[in-house]
Amino acid sequence: MNDFCYRTANIWQLVGYVILVIKIVVPIIIIFLGIIDLAKAVISSDDKAISKSAMSMVKKMAVAIVIFFIPTLVDFCFSFIGGFSSVRGDYLKCSGCLTHPNDKCDTSYKGTIFKH
Repeated sequence: MNDFCYRTANIWQLVGYVILVIKIVVPIIIIFLGIIDLAKAVISSDDKAISKSAMSMVKKMAVAIVIFFIPTLVDFCFSFIGGFSSVRGDYLKCSGCLTHPNDKCDTSYKGTIFKH
């Protein structure tokens, strides 16, 4: 069972790419929508709407920052699991594929995932 992550590296790498895209695209969309709301409030020239929109923008930026750092936080928490010597090697393979799908993922395994 020590080679589970090595045998399923392609799947972990795909999930890593999805996480990477979400980590970048979602905060950009949230900030862009906040800018649009703020621009609408500024164009309306309503001080109360501008104030409300500015507070909303600050909250959206905070959410964007949290979303950006969630994968890092999860990796930090799971690094404690990797501290156990019996799963450390396999954990590092899975973690590398999830957090760095471009360069730290060894997908050279050519066998099948399921044993007959």
